[in-house]
Amino acid sequence: MAHRPDQQDAFPTGLTRLTDSQFSVPAHWPTPHRFFSPVTGGYQDPLLIAESIRQTTMLIAHSEFGVPLDASFVMWQLHYASEAQCLVLGEDPWDLTMEVTCSRIQYRARRLGSMDVDFLFHRRGTLFATGGGRISVTSAAIYQRLRGHRSAMLDARIPLLPAVAPHAVGRTSERDVVLAPAPAPDTWELRVDTRHPTLYSHPNDHVPGILLMEAARQAAQAFSPGRTFLPASMEADFLQYVELDRPCRIEALPVPADETSPAGVLIRAVQGDEPAFTCTLRTPDPHPTGPSDARSRRS
Repeated sequence: MAHRPDQQDAFPTGLTRLTDSQFSVPAHWPTPHRFFSPVTGGYQDPLLIAESIRQTTMLIAHSEFGVPLDASFVMWQLHYASEAQCLVLGEDPWDLTMEVTCSRIQYRARRLGSMDVDFLFHRRGTLFATGGGRISVTSAAIYQRLRGHRSAMLDARIPLLPAVAPHAVGRTSERDVVLAPAPAPDTWELRVDTRHPTLYSHPNDHVPGILLMEAARQAAQAFSPGRTFLPASMEADFLQYVELDRPCRIEALPVPADETSPAGVLIRAVQGDEPAFTCTLRTPDPHPTGPSDARSRRS
């Protein structure tokens, strides 16, 4: 129900209904994980927040709103904000609780059509992150009418572009790099590996949203050389499908600090000269890093 065929990639561990629109969901974040591994400085990977929002929203839709398992979801918007000091790993297991509130619930033909979700993340009695997003749900029949012409992509082998240096994007394994070099400054090509066990866990006719968010994180790190970019907050908008068989350009622009938020980076995914995805990531005050500080990988 979390749309993860491999158990080690599924983070919710239960579900309790509190009211018609409020739920409590326990979760476990494994340390280490084959992809969502610790960030330099001993921090838990903040993208686990985004992935937990995604998985839990679909779990609730299936379990509590009766959405069939063959339905398709679109996450139009996703955001989170976290307290970096609460993401320090330590020695204890990462068991947490998500409090979820669903709102703006709309039905089509007596089935869930769309809704907003708001999340509170608690660990050991402490609120350490908030987040949410908006989804829409499409039946298998309607999705086939809308996207049937792209069904050949389900089994397509996409040519794998050359990777940028892993340490430049905070990675140690080329397998996990989702950016390829591009001639323009602060610009990359999206690199899609349809055999990646976590980012591409099942056949898809378009680029998965988690891969776009990882591209945003890696581009923000590449845009911030000499320091670790910890994506403590994220605001992502998914504007249209990113097609697998067309080039997709990733662009980075600076975002200045304001009275309430630190400086960050705006990432755009552009396909056919149209923005398909935008994402603003912000990081706490920087600290130096280098190639030897890249994130550890243990499979």
